[in-house]
Amino acid sequence: MLKAPHLGKGAHCVGCFGCWVKTQGECVLKDSYHDFGATLSTCDELVIVSKCTYGGFSPFVKKVLDRSIPYISPFFKIINGEMHHQKRYDHSMKMRAYFYGEGLSEREVKLAAKSFKAFALNFHGQVLDVRFLKSFEEVEVLL
Repeated sequence: MLKAPHLGKGAHCVGCFGCWVKTQGECVLKDSYHDFGATLSTCDELVIVSKCTYGGFSPFVKKVLDRSIPYISPFFKIINGEMHHQKRYDHSMKMRAYFYGEGLSEREVKLAAKSFKAFALNFHGQVLDVRFLKSFEEVEVLL
């Protein structure tokens, strides 16, 4: 099992698109995230665990997801009437998201679920589960 904290303290994506146009799927920033796209291409199932922050992913999880864009191609295709990235790898994975946090509003829950499903669609993943729990400890029980 690959756990994001084991990736180290990699830098934030700088939006240079080098992973799409210069190094073809590998981040130009040479840190522990530089080959994260290729790593994802070996993954059968991706489980994202995140504190629900204002109806979305936590800043750390967002950083990891931003650094995963080398997994997809810079080219587009229409899926269900929407524009999405084409696959870089002949690969698909199953995806789950476990959000946690106390006192989440109905709006925060809807936004986070919608955001995860959009991420999964863009990454050509199959959503298996999206859950909202009160604490990280409750997530650990699921894992």
